[in-house]
Amino acid sequence: MRDKSIVIIGGGIIGASIAYHLAIMGAKNVVLFEKNYVSSGATGRCGGGIRQQWSARGNVRLAMRSVRKFETFKQELGWDIEYRQGGYLLLAYTEEEAESFENNVKMQREEGLHVEILTPESIKRRFPYVNTTGVLLGTFCPTDGHANPHLANFAYIQRARELGVEVYTHTEVTVVETSSNRVTGIQTKRGYLKCDVLVNASGAWSKDVANMAGSDLPTESYRHQILVTEPVENFMTPLIMSFSKNFYIRQTLHGSFLMGQGDPDEKPGINYRTTLRFEKEIATKLTTVLPFLRNMRIVRHWSGHYNMSPDAQPIIGRDRNVENLFHAVGFSGHGFMLAPAVGEALAEMILTGKTSHIDLSDFDMNRFERKLVKEKNVV
Repeated sequence: MRDKSIVIIGGGIIGASIAYHLAIMGAKNVVLFEKNYVSSGATGRCGGGIRQQWSARGNVRLAMRSVRKFETFKQELGWDIEYRQGGYLLLAYTEEEAESFENNVKMQREEGLHVEILTPESIKRRFPYVNTTGVLLGTFCPTDGHANPHLANFAYIQRARELGVEVYTHTEVTVVETSSNRVTGIQTKRGYLKCDVLVNASGAWSKDVANMAGSDLPTESYRHQILVTEPVENFMTPLIMSFSKNFYIRQTLHGSFLMGQGDPDEKPGINYRTTLRFEKEIATKLTTVLPFLRNMRIVRHWSGHYNMSPDAQPIIGRDRNVENLFHAVGFSGHGFMLAPAVGEALAEMILTGKTSHIDLSDFDMNRFERKLVKEKNVV
């Protein structure tokens, strides 16, 4: 194994996007390590949604940049990742949530995002299969959408390889060597490798990687369960979500319905088990909101992890303690949808010290020394 300059830990969509963008920006010495297989972590287990409707302005900007890149993804990388802009329909069931949505829309429109506020009557006219009982209002952004996370991950990895990035799967980084607050190299079962820059894109293991490098991150990982139904004729274009009711659901291109929810009682830690409780809760909830689901059968049920930060916003940028350590972690369940913009911005920061499209100061570690503004739009 030859000496390299930039080492990335993590072969999910974030690490793959960073590797690809480094390569197209001219970096020649890039190597990526994935301890399992590409898309084995959160990317391959996520819902595949891509939205721009956030409560934090920085997240809106990051998501809007990602959507612009998703829109040209097939042209740029040559892969059809089943990207469709069917919109996101967000449903508000409480007065507090409705007021928050109205404030969010005002801010989102200031950022140039096209978002509509829908009454229950207009929701019913546009999406007649939705039971609007209890809904106070909805918001809809037509340029939100969804895609196949596996295909997007594979596309970035393949193009990165074609551009000279070395990708090692089933290769765990076991030791991070440091000296004078700098990473000097890493150890794997394949051998030792020097590096000038280390990028932590390890998802659920973000804290462990930071600790190996002599730093610390305020991140914790929580199990999140998802199920998928049998396929039927494709008719539901938007991804439908409620934060107060705690659910999201979309129909895949194949025709199956993919749905998930958070668990407020979930304890932090790596846990891939699935529960009957989840199936019962989400079935009860969603057959009320979408009555057509009542006679549909569950095909598969799995779990993955949200790598959560204290404010439910990502941590992107240079470490506070280790000079040449960079993080792209803590995405709180939303790494896939933000990956194109994150990969572009962090690659620019690593290579030039600045970014051209996104100001990453909202996402650096220094914010934890200030009063945090929590992202509210998280399931």
